[in-house]
Amino acid sequence: PDGGMPAHCGRAGAVALMAEDNDPAQPPSLILMAGPIDARINPTKVNELATSQPIEWFERSLTSYVPLRFAGAMRRVYPGFMQLIAFMSMNSERHQQAFRDLYDLRASGQHDRADAIQVFYEEYFATMDLTAEFYLETVSMVFQEFLLAQGLLDVGGRRVNPHAIHRTALLTVEGERDDICAIGQTMAAQELCGSLRPYMRMHHVQTGVGHYGVFNGKRWDSQVYPLVRNAVHMNA
Repeated sequence: PDGGMPAHCGRAGAVALMAEDNDPAQPPSLILMAGPIDARINPTKVNELATSQPIEWFERSLTSYVPLRFAGAMRRVYPGFMQLIAFMSMNSERHQQAFRDLYDLRASGQHDRADAIQVFYEEYFATMDLTAEFYLETVSMVFQEFLLAQGLLDVGGRRVNPHAIHRTALLTVEGERDDICAIGQTMAAQELCGSLRPYMRMHHVQTGVGHYGVFNGKRWDSQVYPLVRNAVHMNA
């Protein structure tokens, strides 16, 4: 492909396998944004929860079945509302203040500012169920066993070797205030992709944003997106 590949750790592994095969379809750039390549670094509350319980606890406590009246009935999922509760509980005071501000702004007729808050939460609340298989595999492999970071990740019977990547430029992006994927967890990809020449590697810490702000909002529009766009275009 001519374009780059915004990705999480799974796609990073795919690029490594493609590089090992010298696949002509290797992407010219790989962008990793606020993703836990090595969740052992600067562990957050999310990381601490993941390592505090066995995987059976997550399956028993945090997955459920799709109700009969919906498409996909009886499929086991990690429900979107569970994700939302978890995210909001981490910063409950901030969310409570935002809704107080929304009420006050509406009451005082400042509808433009109120609309901005409302639009944010309409998107923030739009969480999607994850299949239980994907969720549990992610918890186990990424947050408990740290397989990719330790060089132990196997896909289809093959060991994933990020050092094989030598033609795909790498950009990693992290948020200064990210309390889900802490600073350093995404940057770990820079060390794992040690065969890349220095000019093919770039790391950016976006000041003043948390996890969500890395890929949404004003700073994404004005500061992060231009970096991503340039990384893709420069290496196309």
